[in-house]
Amino acid sequence: MNNLSKSVLLSALLLALCCCAGPQKGGQALGAGSEGGAPTSLRLLYWNVQNGMWSGQGEDYSRFVEWVREKDPDICVWCEGQANYVTGTADPLPDDPDKYLYGLWQDLGKRYGHEYVAFSGRRDRYAQVVTSKYPIETVARLTGEAPDSIVSHGSGWFAVERGGRRLNIVTLHTWPQRYRMGAPDREASGAAREGDLYRRMEIQYICEHTIGTVAGAAGQYWMMMGDFNSRSRRDNYFYKYPDTDTRFLVHDYIHGFTPYIDVIGSLSPGKFITTTGGEARIDFLYCTKPLFDSVVSAEVVSDSYTTPVRDPQKLSNFWHPSDHRPILVDFTLR
Repeated sequence: MNNLSKSVLLSALLLALCCCAGPQKGGQALGAGSEGGAPTSLRLLYWNVQNGMWSGQGEDYSRFVEWVREKDPDICVWCEGQANYVTGTADPLPDDPDKYLYGLWQDLGKRYGHEYVAFSGRRDRYAQVVTSKYPIETVARLTGEAPDSIVSHGSGWFAVERGGRRLNIVTLHTWPQRYRMGAPDREASGAAREGDLYRRMEIQYICEHTIGTVAGAAGQYWMMMGDFNSRSRRDNYFYKYPDTDTRFLVHDYIHGFTPYIDVIGSLSPGKFITTTGGEARIDFLYCTKPLFDSVVSAEVVSDSYTTPVRDPQKLSNFWHPSDHRPILVDFTLR
């Protein structure tokens, strides 16, 4: 049995053990929702906004704020939340999270009607941000463990109460490179596609430290979303990769060892929908079945504002307004 096979077998055993007994809070399993109550609407907006909405810095983010206000989401999840570059350039800003991460979103959230803001674990300049009309509980900020379980861009586990129901939100942004994080020989590591194996490690770590810790999570309201930097096997009618391609490892793990359902993929079978400026679906929203069954509509938004346009100066692969497209989902919680 090779190392990958051993890892997959161990994952199954660990997940089964975790689902038998999870941590409790106030006599109720973390993540449990309330029974009964009137149906409650919820609108979620997820988007990788590329370097803290670099495209909007020069106009004080006015068009971005206007677009979000028009969509009127209840909860937003933003990948790449920190402003990283001087406006209109590829010159790095100082690594000052108090100014270019935390302070930025405290202001932006209020401008589009969100009073509450929370942040993922921050290991580098690419943290995730959650904003909401309702109070946010930060359950855990994940950065992994050195030397071999580092979550490259951090991850977060949050909870929001809506209509007496507890909604668990897991955010992530996995390693983006072909080579593995920390590889001494990037060329050799990339040729061996060790980046795919690294992402597979990250997703297992994140799931085992969030949904995998809670008894009965499959019957609760859970969602997980982010920039996965990996491909799903269910899109292979479009990609036409070999069945053994390591780019599938992340989503194979999710489908094989967690109760999550791919919302966009499940609601649009056989229809390839890119989430980038190219032809790649690498941004995903996953939900457990009770939450998936509550979906009223779900779309990758490609309108006159959100459709990516390459920066004319081709600065470090920057796009306007982002190199990714947002995902907008409406739920009716019952």
